[in-house]
Amino acid sequence: MDDKNVMSYSKEELIRKILERDKDLKGSDIDEELFHELISGKISKNINNTHDNNLTLGQRTADKIATFGGSWTFIITFCVVLSIWIIGNAVILINKAFDPYPFVFLNLILSCLAAIQAPIIMMSQNRQSERDRLTAANDYLVNLKSEIIIEDLYNKIDMLIDQQEEYKKNQEILLKKIEELKSN
Repeated sequence: MDDKNVMSYSKEELIRKILERDKDLKGSDIDEELFHELISGKISKNINNTHDNNLTLGQRTADKIATFGGSWTFIITFCVVLSIWIIGNAVILINKAFDPYPFVFLNLILSCLAAIQAPIIMMSQNRQSERDRLTAANDYLVNLKSEIIIEDLYNKIDMLIDQQEEYKKNQEILLKKIEELKSN
């Protein structure tokens, strides 16, 4: 937008102009609800609270399992259990091992763990992706509202500068008239 045009816009026109420009960028129609939200009301929302409150028990459990599965506690515990299993069966219980080398039972347990853990982690990542999309949409609206406010402030500052220049000219005219009156 050029400076001359910005000064002549009302707030509503300014918002429509910015939304029109954004429509050209992403190809979607301007939503009247969005327009009214931008004019009045607070745009920012805490997406994490809104999103987390709508999760089912299974989804919250999956998130906790995925969080634990990606932690150092899990990795260290897993390594300790594997070490105990292997050392116990290969060294300590060599004659009475319940899972002798090549550790077929351990391989079965690890395969089952991977088969269960992978979809749980994927479900958690999908929810995180959805949360990220909501956050990005919210950030867009907040940035858009900030842009509108900045453009509006820019418009007001330009009007004040013009007004100040007009006052300065009027003051100069008055000073000249005072000088003329003094000289007469």
